[in-house]
Amino acid sequence: MIKIKTINSTDTQKIKAIFSKLYVPPVNSHKGQNGKLLVIGGSSLFHSASIWAAEIASFFVDMVHYSSTSENNKIMLELKKKFQNGIVVSRSQLDSYVAEDDTILIGPGMIRNSSKLPPKGRAGAVQSAKLQKYDLNKIISLSDEGEMTYQLVNYLITKFPKKQWVFDAGALQMMEKEWLLKLRQPIITPHQQEFDRLFGLDISEMTLDEKVKIVEQMALKYKTVILLKAIADIISDGKETYVVQGGNSGLTKGGTGDLLAGLVGAISTKNSPLLSAISGSLLLKISSDRLFSKQKYWYNINNLIETVPQVRAELN
Repeated sequence: MIKIKTINSTDTQKIKAIFSKLYVPPVNSHKGQNGKLLVIGGSSLFHSASIWAAEIASFFVDMVHYSSTSENNKIMLELKKKFQNGIVVSRSQLDSYVAEDDTILIGPGMIRNSSKLPPKGRAGAVQSAKLQKYDLNKIISLSDEGEMTYQLVNYLITKFPKKQWVFDAGALQMMEKEWLLKLRQPIITPHQQEFDRLFGLDISEMTLDEKVKIVEQMALKYKTVILLKAIADIISDGKETYVVQGGNSGLTKGGTGDLLAGLVGAISTKNSPLLSAISGSLLLKISSDRLFSKQKYWYNINNLIETVPQVRAELN
């Protein structure tokens, strides 16, 4: 039986013990040695999600490469005065940047194909027979963005199965759960509805103990680290399980999940998948608690982006 470890965002000793295991850049390190993250996300409908993920990640790694739609790439370039620790790349260049970077985060701000939404438990929305016929240039030119998401995720993980992958939002809503088995312990960051869509399991009415059991089972079966986002985050690799409590109602605002994905992705460039998921969850909850103590509910994504690095420095 798996032992469940519960951590509250106020458990200072437990938290410091966890953060003591995290990679810290050596004094004599050189550029690029301390992590490179590629963020693939955004769509014609959603602009900010992938940008937030990239921005928070830039505090934690040496380099963030950011790839989105041409419109979102332009927005990011216009923000360069604020976002200085990253490079905006075209999706046509993805092969070379996936090969170069330590971790690839895909999904924030990408959209699903609502017109072809499949049955629960099979999140993919197009015919698999088409997949082998599509090269990268064909995929990124698809007019249906939901289909493009599906095809792009499959193309990249098939070509680069040994990379560290983090799947969030649109990627989770479109991909097939069996694809996880192609990879080296990927990380997924679903909320309850995305978990249902991917695995075909509605856990919304379950008790916490029941949810923990299901998350453990899916993590073990699909050899993945699952970070189930909820009031209490459930994190498991199927062998170890953590329930991270804390946070407040401010974390219900749009964009907090994108920040979490960016944090987990950045941390995972130099740390194990399970430790990265636990640390990302704690950082976001602790930061939100700090803001809530000063501003109650009235804080925003920018406040969190400013606070998270301060919290991390104090836990060093």
